[in-house]
Amino acid sequence: MDAEGAGKRRRRLEDLEKKHVELFGTMPQALFSTSGRTELGGNHTDHNNGKVIAGSIDLDTIAAVHETMDYNVTILSEGYPAVNVDISDLSVHEEEQGTTHALVRGVAAAIVKRGGCLGGFEANTDSNIFKGSGLSSSAAIEVLIGTIFNSLFNDDRFTATELAIMGQEAENSYFGKPCGLMDQIACANGGIVGIDFKDASNPAISPISIDFSEYGYDYIVVNTGGSHADLTCDYASIPLEMKTVAKWFGKPVLREVAPQDFFDSLFSLRKDLSNDRAILRAYHFFRENNCVDNMLKALSSKDFDGYLNLVRESGESSFEFLQNIYSPTCSTEQGISLAYAMAKSFLGHEGAYRIQGGGFAGTIEAYIPHCKTDAFESHMSKVFGKDCCTKLAIRSLPTMRIK
Repeated sequence: MDAEGAGKRRRRLEDLEKKHVELFGTMPQALFSTSGRTELGGNHTDHNNGKVIAGSIDLDTIAAVHETMDYNVTILSEGYPAVNVDISDLSVHEEEQGTTHALVRGVAAAIVKRGGCLGGFEANTDSNIFKGSGLSSSAAIEVLIGTIFNSLFNDDRFTATELAIMGQEAENSYFGKPCGLMDQIACANGGIVGIDFKDASNPAISPISIDFSEYGYDYIVVNTGGSHADLTCDYASIPLEMKTVAKWFGKPVLREVAPQDFFDSLFSLRKDLSNDRAILRAYHFFRENNCVDNMLKALSSKDFDGYLNLVRESGESSFEFLQNIYSPTCSTEQGISLAYAMAKSFLGHEGAYRIQGGGFAGTIEAYIPHCKTDAFESHMSKVFGKDCCTKLAIRSLPTMRIK
């Protein structure tokens, strides 16, 4: 981070502390930070014990916190409803589904489940991870809440990966979204990581050290203006359909199905399931797992051109086979498809682009030669607005207590 960036970050933390005093009448005893994440490969494979490659980014959610003497958790975030949760009650509250209240209660329950301790706190937060971006603001909040409990009441006994698993449990069981684990692991661990979910309770994590700018490229996300609201059914259909194919083979997840067995059974699958989309999504799973393996090899060997080819391959698979580029319930809104078309017309055979995150709306990611970044941003802004492009860097630091 350069001097200007460090200065902005310092002022942001100082403003957060001042706001804490205004809101709660006391100085915070601790500051915390959890980054957002970017998915580099492995689109929608984690929930079937697949392989992904992801990285934490230089956008984060920060919190100023002080302990209380009870079991009430209060979180205040500008522009959002106040969150007040009594964590002496850790039962699932159906009326809280889809809210931060559910995430707080769910993470607290996950801590207790593992023999951890709880206590109340008051916090105010600030996030520069824009909502609906596919950069996982929700996972950042889950991991941040876990990090606060871990630091204040558990002497940091839980690892970053354990905090990630707790966040997933909260999102699945309390928030009501059947997500995989990639988002939380990337937010929690820092840097670029390959993640193999073959053993979902103990995923294998392979750190990769690389700086895209050293190869002459900027890493940019383009916000197409779509919303991730009310898309839960679209997201849920992907793991459900993949697992329907796995169930045909007598397996719980596709990772336990041999790829050749899948390809040898296409005729019978189509006859028995009557669901071509499920079969295509399963095909994406096997293709994407292979793509992730090759992406990791390319990055490890510094073959950046080969890596970019694989990025394009991943994006094509999401578009053609996974089919999460737009919601079938709102086929007239196809911002991601339009962003693909514009990126393709601009880049030709240079750089690369693919969907970012869960899909159906939100953002694409693009690798743009330094010399063309300004022109690319101007090109995309003509359709998606002045501030649609955000240049990102990979953050090496894990979820953390700053002071």
